[in-house]
This record gives sequence, C-alpha cells and structure tokens, in this order.
Amino acid sequence: MTLMTTPPLEQEDGDMLVPRSDIVEGPQPMEVAQVEPSSTVENQQVEDPSSMKFTWTIENFSRLNTKRLYSDIFVVGGYKWRILIFPKGNNVDHLSMYLDVADSATLPYGWSRYAQFSLAVVNQIHHKYLIRKETQHQFNARESDWGFTPFMPLSDLYDLSRGYLVNDTVVVEAEVVVRKILDYWSYDSKKETGYVGLKNQGATCYMNSLLQTLYHIPYFRKAVYHMPTTENDMPIGSIPLALQSLFYKLQYNDTSVATKELTKSFGWDTYDSFMQHDVQELNRVLCEKLEDKMKGTVVEGTIQQLFEGHHMNYIECINVDYKSTRKESFYDLQLDVKGCRDVYASFDKYVEVERLEGDNKYHAEEHGLQDAQKGVLFIDFPPVLQLHLKRFEYDFVRDMMVKINDRYEFPLQLDLDRENWKYLSPEADRSVRNLYTLHSVLVHSGGLHGGHYYAFIRPTLSEQWYKFEDERVTKEDMKRALEEQYGGEEELPQTNPGFNNMPFKFTKYSNAYMLVYIRESDKDKIICNVDEKDIAEHLRIRLKKEQEEKEDKRRYKAEAHLYTIIKVARDEDLLEQIGKDVYFDLVDHDKVRSFRIQKQTPFHVFKEEVAKEFGIPLQYQRFWIWAKRQNQTYRPNRPLTPQEEAQSVGQLREMMNKAHAELKLFLEVEYAQDFHPIPLPDKTREDILLFFKLYDPEKGELRYVGRLLVKLSDKPTEYIVKLNQMAGFAPDEEIDLYEEIKFEPYVMCEYLDKGCSFRLSQIEDGDIICFQKSPPIECEEVCLYPDVPSFLEYVHNRQIVHFRSLDRPKEDDFCLELSKIHTYDDVVERVARKVGLDDPSKIRLTSHNCYSQQPKPQPIKYRGVERLSEMLIHYNQTSDILYYEVLDIPLPELQGLKNLKVAFHHATKDEVVIHNIRLPKQSTVGDVIDEIKRKVELSHPNAELRLLEVFYHKIYKIFPPSEKIENINDQYWTLRAEEIPDEEKNLGPHDRLIHVYHFTKETAQNQMVQNFGEPFFLVIHEGETLAEVKVHIQKKLQVPDEEFSKWKFAFLSLGRPEYLQDSDILFNRFQRRDIYGAWEQYLGLEHYDHSLKRTHLNQNRHIYEKPVKIYN
Repeated sequence: MTLMTTPPLEQEDGDMLVPRSDIVEGPQPMEVAQVEPSSTVENQQVEDPSSMKFTWTIENFSRLNTKRLYSDIFVVGGYKWRILIFPKGNNVDHLSMYLDVADSATLPYGWSRYAQFSLAVVNQIHHKYLIRKETQHQFNARESDWGFTPFMPLSDLYDLSRGYLVNDTVVVEAEVVVRKILDYWSYDSKKETGYVGLKNQGATCYMNSLLQTLYHIPYFRKAVYHMPTTENDMPIGSIPLALQSLFYKLQYNDTSVATKELTKSFGWDTYDSFMQHDVQELNRVLCEKLEDKMKGTVVEGTIQQLFEGHHMNYIECINVDYKSTRKESFYDLQLDVKGCRDVYASFDKYVEVERLEGDNKYHAEEHGLQDAQKGVLFIDFPPVLQLHLKRFEYDFVRDMMVKINDRYEFPLQLDLDRENWKYLSPEADRSVRNLYTLHSVLVHSGGLHGGHYYAFIRPTLSEQWYKFEDERVTKEDMKRALEEQYGGEEELPQTNPGFNNMPFKFTKYSNAYMLVYIRESDKDKIICNVDEKDIAEHLRIRLKKEQEEKEDKRRYKAEAHLYTIIKVARDEDLLEQIGKDVYFDLVDHDKVRSFRIQKQTPFHVFKEEVAKEFGIPLQYQRFWIWAKRQNQTYRPNRPLTPQEEAQSVGQLREMMNKAHAELKLFLEVEYAQDFHPIPLPDKTREDILLFFKLYDPEKGELRYVGRLLVKLSDKPTEYIVKLNQMAGFAPDEEIDLYEEIKFEPYVMCEYLDKGCSFRLSQIEDGDIICFQKSPPIECEEVCLYPDVPSFLEYVHNRQIVHFRSLDRPKEDDFCLELSKIHTYDDVVERVARKVGLDDPSKIRLTSHNCYSQQPKPQPIKYRGVERLSEMLIHYNQTSDILYYEVLDIPLPELQGLKNLKVAFHHATKDEVVIHNIRLPKQSTVGDVIDEIKRKVELSHPNAELRLLEVFYHKIYKIFPPSEKIENINDQYWTLRAEEIPDEEKNLGPHDRLIHVYHFTKETAQNQMVQNFGEPFFLVIHEGETLAEVKVHIQKKLQVPDEEFSKWKFAFLSLGRPEYLQDSDILFNRFQRRDIYGAWEQYLGLEHYDHSLKRTHLNQNRHIYEKPVKIYN
C-alpha cells in the first residue's frame, strides 16, 4: 500500500511543543493539536488486517516549513492510524517520528488499544540500509501517539550520499501489528509481583533498566546502604544518599519510584533527562563514581570485589624464546554479535589467536622482526560477570554505525571452564569453578539512534523471571526472558489467509544488549539478605517520615469524599492581604483559615468550632456566602438564612456550590471600642454590606479600612464623616469615591457620584468602594498614579521582568518593573537606560521558551510586537524572562543585512581567521568575496577567491559568484574562503581536480572512518603515481618526513577505504570531471588526529551522541 503525498509548504508560527516530562522516551508520546486527515488510504480492505505495512512518500521534503506533518490514515486491526513526523525535529537535531491514533479525539471515554510497530526511513539507494526502530505501546487518550523524538540525525537525512533523501523525496514505512493486552492502568506491580518499577523522566528508560539490575544484586545494594551519609546531607547533592533513598523506596514502596533526586545528584538538568544515552557507558561512569566515593569507607573495594576481572594480553614468538605479556583489569566484557551464534562463539573469538607474520611481523626487541602469535587469555573472572553485546557495529558501505539484529543465543548456565579451561591463562587459579548462572537480561528495542530499554531479572535466581519496564513489573517465563530476546526474525501467523498468502516476517528489533551472570560458588554471598538493619538510622527516619507524609496525603485524598472543606475569611484577612498580596477583589481564599469538617456535621456544631478558633460566641457570628459574578469577580453575596444554618455542612455545600468540594464563607463580626464582639445589627432588604479600600496617591499604597452596612436609599455623602474616621482623616476632608467593578480582561473602576443614592448607582451587597483624598491639581504632576483607576490599571499590568544577556542565558543580569502594555519602544528604551546605552535601537531582545528553559531560536524583530505582553507569552504560558543583546549597529539596519561567518584560509600562512561579513540580503557571493578581499591580506594583488561550504570536514559546494546570499545558512555548515591556486585555473583535458580529506579509524575492531581536519582540493594529472602526488601533498601541508612516513593513503567511495600503493595511478580512480558529489569519492589521508581529546569512544554510542557525564 503506497501513498504519494505532496506536503504543505506554509509556515507555522511559534515553537514546537515538547514531550511531557513524565512520559517514557525512547519511544515516547508527543502532545500535538489534533488535525483532521485530508484523505484516507486507497483501496481500504473490507476486513481490516491485524498487521500491515504502510508506505508514505513525501515529496519536496527539504522545502517543508511546517513543523509537524501527518500521513493519510490507514486501518489495521479495525483501528485508524497515521504517521506523524517533525521534519525539522521536535526540539532536537533529529527527525522525529511517531505512530498516532488518527481518530483519538472522537473515541469514547476510556478507550485503549495495543500495537507492536516499527517506523522506518527507507534508503532509496541501498534498501537494506534503511533505518528502522521498533517498539510497542498501549495507546489511550493520555498517550494517543508514541514513537521516537530522536529518530535519526538530520545531518544524515540531508546528506545526499546516504540515500535517504533522493530527488528531494523521503520514503517512510510503518509496520503495525495490533494485539490484545491486559488493562495497563489498573495493573498493580507490587501486588502482582512484589516489586515496583521506576518512573521515566523522558528518556531515562536506559538508566531505569540498569538501576533495577544493580538494585537486584543484594550485595551491591547492601554496600550502597553502608556508604556513610548524614542526616544533614541532601539527596540532590549527594549521589550516595540519593542512591540509598532510591534503593530504600524500591525495597519498601508500594508504587513506582521517581529518579529525579538521583539525576539531580548527578548534576543533570532536564535536557540530560531527555537525552538517551548508552547503558554500558552509564554503568561504567556510575560505578567509577561510586568506587571513588567508597574510598576510605567501610565498603571500599566493593565495586572491584563484585565486578573486576583480569585478562592477559600476550604476544609469543614462534621461532625464538620471547614472550611479552600485559595484565589488564576489566569491569565488563564486550562480545561480538556479528558472525557469532552464541556467547560461547563470542568467547572463542575473544581468545582467538592472531598470527603476526609476513609484512605484519612482530618486532621482538633484540630478536628483531619475528613470526609471532597474539591473543588474550583470562587470569580470573569476577563474581558478577557483565557482558555487553556489540549490537552496534560499523558498516563500511554506509559509512556509519548500524544495529545488529541477528539471532544470538545465550545460555541459562555459562561454563567458562569448558574444554579444559580454554579461556584461562596458565597462571589462572583452576580451583575456582567458573560456572555462572544468568541473573538479568537487559533489552534494547529500537535502532541505532534511540529506542527503549527494559530488563528481565531473576532477583533470587529462582525459576521465576520478572520484566522491569519503567513503572511496570510483570512476571515472565524463561522463554520470554531468553529465547525471545535472541533477536533474528519472527514469522507472524496469518490472520486473514484470503487477503494475503505471503507470510509476514517481522524483524525482532528487541533483543538482548547486556547480560549479567553470577558465579554459582558466590551466589549465596551475593544474593544475600538485606533488611532494615543495613540501612542507616537517619535514612530510615527520613524515608519513613516521607512515606508517612505520602500515606497521610493518600489517606486524606481517599477520605476526601467524607469531608467538606470550609474556608472562612474575616476582616483580619482582608487587612492583612489587601495592598500586599491582593489588590483586586477582597481576599486570597488559599490564605485564610480552613476547616475540614465531616459532611454530616450540623452547621451549628461547625459554628462552635469557629467560636473556639476565633473566640467569637455563636450569637455574634454572621456568615455570608461568596458568589462568582458574571464579570468574574468574587464577592460576599448574602448572609446564610436560619433554614440554611439548620442543615449539615455537606447539605449546605451541595446546595451552594455543587461544582466544588469547598464551601467559602465570610464571617461578619461587630466589635465594640474595647474590641469585644457585640450583637450584629439586623439586616433588612434595604441594607447592603459594602467594603472600603483607601488609596494614598503620594505613597502609591492601597489598603483595606473596613466595611459598613448602609441603606440603599442613602447617599454616599451621608457616610463621608464615617469614612474619614475610618481613614484617619479630618471629619470634613474632601474625598473622591470609586466603584471597583472588575479587573479581567481589563480594569473597570468608575467614579461614584456622592450625591446619588446607592440604589440609583446600582450598588449592591459585596461591592467594593475605593476612596482617596480629592487630589489637588499639583498631585497629577507629582504623583505617578494620581487616582484610584490609574493605580489599579498600573497594578493590573505591572510585570517584573528578569533580563539575561543572550551569551549568559542561565544568569539574571537585572530586573525591571515594567507594564504589560508597554510598547516595544518603551521596553528597549528602559533596557538601554539600564545598561547605559544612548541608542535604544541597538538593543535586540529574544523571548524565552517556557518548555526548554532556553532562549527562542529567533530574536524579536524591530517593532515586531506591539506590547510587552506579546514578548512574554509562549503558547499558553507566560514567562517573566527576556534575553538582550547590545548590537554595534541599530537593529533596523541589521535586519536589512545578511550576517555570514566566513573562515578565511591564507594561501601561504598557516592561519585561519573568522570574519563576520554583513551585506544587504540581496547581495551575491561575489559581493562577499569583494568584502573579504578588503579585510584580508592576499598572497598577491590579483589573487582570486572562492567561497566553499564545508560540513563535517568535507567540501560540499563551491558557491557560484552570482548566487544570492539570502538563503545561505552558516549555522550548521562552515563557510570557507580561500585563494584559487593558479594550477586550478588552467585545468587541461588530462587533469582532474579531486577532493582530499583527512581521516582516522576509531579502533581496529570497528574500522569506522571518521573525517577530521581541513579538507582541500588537489590537481592530479594523467599518468601521475601516488608517490608523485604524495610529494605535492607533503609540500602543501608542510608535514615533517618522520610523521608523513606514517600516513596511509586510500581511495574512498561511499566511506569504504581502498588502500593505495605508491605505484598506483590516481587518475584512473577519479573519472569524474566535476567536483561535486564529493561525498561519493575522495583521496583519504589516514593519520592520527592530534585534536582528539577523548581517548575512549564507546563502540555502542553513535559518533554524534553526547557522552554520559555525572558532574558531582
């Protein structure tokens, strides 16, 4: 089934959404707006198959400007599906791809469906090199899409030599199998298995599987418990304490455990938690950290005792008596999968003897070059043997790492003494029986650039296996833990033979990646008892308190339906809050006294509780119901009636506020001059209760001064003396009154006519009157906000903004109090004034991404937004952070220019200088070259320059001088300017201009070609030998003879090196006259990369993946 889709080219505004932090990564869901599909699958079957392969062809791929793109709908197992991709990546520099439930918005409440599926990007040149990732998921309303945020690097996708983007077309495949499964949400891991899982922070499934494995090695767990920590330590700052806390919760919790404390103790931020790493590397780094932190403690040496073994590397001469040996330790072993049927075959290959003879003879000191044999034998194995299976290897044809999904078997019992101790060195202690039993199997599901991890573990080495997959733990049989993790292919049974007679083979992308074996003779020591006496008292107290608090919260929540929460606001709360926390309305109900009362309690019993709490007798209490008005304000509405007070609190809440579990009341109390409560005045229909706020324009302060019961027929003038008394003014002080009406979405505060009755002014119960001294004329000049309306307008729009320099995005530089209605010019003027800049147009601002906690990629254009409020909004969230830059030219002028970073390579001097070139956007490459000529020193006045595009140490393009610069991207590609050598200007028909690149290979085992250094062009002539060409190269690069003699030369096509001899004629290899398609073939110079800083690159981690780091 194939569909052809021409994607839309329109631009969407705003940034991409990011995954929820509490959802599993590897495969992971993506929150996106539901989009109606434009069409359905052609030739849809009458009976929907339970498995199907769907192909989606996307044209004009590089011109896509849409952030997310859906395929057409296809039907599998009676369900509608579609593929969702993010062509430019979902906040990552990878293509992001997901399987989506197409009709999730219209499905009934509680729906769910389970599918096993794979997603793939097809290689259109070599189909067998497609990139495929596989996973499974229980889809539901909360997680209606699932897949891979880092599916494949964009650099690989857009590299035309790779074969994934051909004729600007990308082909995507989905294979979906729908299966039945038990209800995921009602499953209780602790109840079903006795164990609990670990929560996923976004992409930490790889860490969860490793932590579960380490936790279920009791000797290791006991050692962690015995690491010294104190009650003053904080888990987020102490790896030992964080790990102790995590292990304790795994041992005693009833629900899944969070890992955020542990990752914070590593020094990781949210970004690290969304980056998937390699299990082996994390294991190594974590154990090294723990080993270091165990030094000088009672558990020093535990890591070595458990995991450390030793092997001997030897070279033994055949014809003379000479042998060289070197002892090395290991914590884990990497075993080959490719070409090996099982673990024993891998060990056989590990100790395989290599012959050193012919050109590869061994130099044996005084004996000179000798025939020899080289190999490895083991001196001893550790009690806990960790085997990392090399599921990822280098593919020469594709010039990249690939995942090996071949079938690879591993035994339940592993005998490393087999065949007369064939793996052991002569000095090994043969009294130690190296018979191991399988403890855990770590599984990787997916492909090279990401996937999902989980573990099968036998905690007590019994016959019962358990699957630990993030939060969920299930019982599994041995076949599921062993045979089903061997890899290879699975043939699914035909569910509809009449529909398709071809068997459906499904490559098993889920397979074992790491094995942990425990030596039989040590298992009683390692699978030991770990109980509370092994845990420090301060840790027990701390964690038990956490558990009790959690249980209290759970119980509180479970019993919530039996209780009513009553929040009682009083004059004292209004006095405390208005003018500090509250300016509009009267009170923040979350900060008033709250009572938790059983629903059947009579209201008069509740009043007795109030009397005890506040010291106010029942007869002096009058309770008012709060009500939300149509204008969204919240005011006391009316007193409770005697009939209402005769009910229970539960009945009263139901009657008053069915939508909320809380009952909010205002307690009206009258006090005598000695502050004792007195009887309340009767309230008739002619009486209304008003609340009064006083504004002081000179101080810019608003405060609550009290309330009055007034007659509707009265006029405000009759209460002037009383209000002046409440304010502390002279009795005859002239005051202005305003009614506070509403504050959302804008402030409405209107002048109140003192000569008009309250009834005519439509004043009612709960209304708020703000008043102030009548301002003199000069007050308007002196006071920023001379009257109540202007002050409330200011408060409503007031915004404290934290400004950060764009080159220091984690640190606040300064804060400014601004208004949300400030214009663009107002904001940059205030920033310029703060940083001491005369010209505000040289300030450039960038908004904050609330999801990534980083600056948005694109700055705010000059007057590109009208108000400050628009600068701070990000989707439905409001930020209080802005980033600023001080430019050297005004922003309007800069926006008309194109800024390019160009690296100029001098023809005769060994130097590279970066130049920032600014030119009008309509300029050409020729203009860039002219500008560079004015900035640099040339080897001679008539020198000609060219501009190149360099990416990952390869030359991809020579820009024609007429090309417009507006679309040139220097963010990912390096722009290089250089002089054109004279010999290149006059190429004859028997000359070739070829690409020459430096390269190295990571290790002798994986042979991965890695380019480095500066690529260059070279003219070769017909009949010229490699020896002659080498003379030109050495002269050009000025490499000393001794070093140059070590270099190797190879012809590389599609990343595969074919080594050359000095007598080889290069011209015959390079038959293409054009110099494009440089990625296809080039002359490679193999030598050591002196710029390498890391001595170890993990063979299981992709070359562009960030290394695992634990900072603390």
